[in-house]
Amino acid sequence: QVQLVESGGGLVQDGGSLRLSCAASRRTVSLYAIGWFRQAPGQEREFVSAISRGGGGTDYADSVKGRFTISRDNAKNMVSLQMSDLKPADTAVYYCAANRDSAYTSRRPNAYDYWGQGTQVTVSS
Repeated sequence: QVQLVESGGGLVQDGGSLRLSCAASRRTVSLYAIGWFRQAPGQEREFVSAISRGGGGTDYADSVKGRFTISRDNAKNMVSLQMSDLKPADTAVYYCAANRDSAYTSRRPNAYDYWGQGTQVTVSS
């Protein structure tokens, strides 16, 4: 099974940018559709973005559309989430997840089979 490790989180000011990476090991990331989710304290995990297995299909939550960009580099075995114009409401632990059963994007957390450990993103006002 694939193992996922997120990196790139940190503390940034309102309006700043961060680039999150999701590195895969044990299996090639090209076998999976990948999703990004986030969870703030006391809140449920919510969908952020997803990219299809081939990379041709992407999806974004309305709250991040136009500010976040998901991409994949199968040669580097990695999926990235470029986040711009960050807001305090974006503060959360961000997780990447892999869907082994479908080539397409999904907004449902239970569609994903493998999860990383998460990376903290904090946006100060």
